[in-house]
Amino acid sequence: MSRTGRLRNEIVVFLGENGESNTSQILDHVNSRFRWGATMNQIGNVLARDSRFQKLGVTEGVTMAGFRERVCIWALSAN
Repeated sequence: MSRTGRLRNEIVVFLGENGESNTSQILDHVNSRFRWGATMNQIGNVLARDSRFQKLGVTEGVTMAGFRERVCIWALSAN
């Protein structure tokens, strides 16, 4: 199994249950599910490089601290 095998499988389960989710929601779920957690870069790389995930678009918002934030919206691929 690859280094990110459990992480990839957990994201598949999460997206299967919740449908479309953004990267921040996926990161929060993974970090609450596993003791070791993951970084935003790890999640982004896993989502971008695995053909089971499809990027639907990008949304922009403002965080509580006043910073602009761009996050991608992901879903399971139709394959």
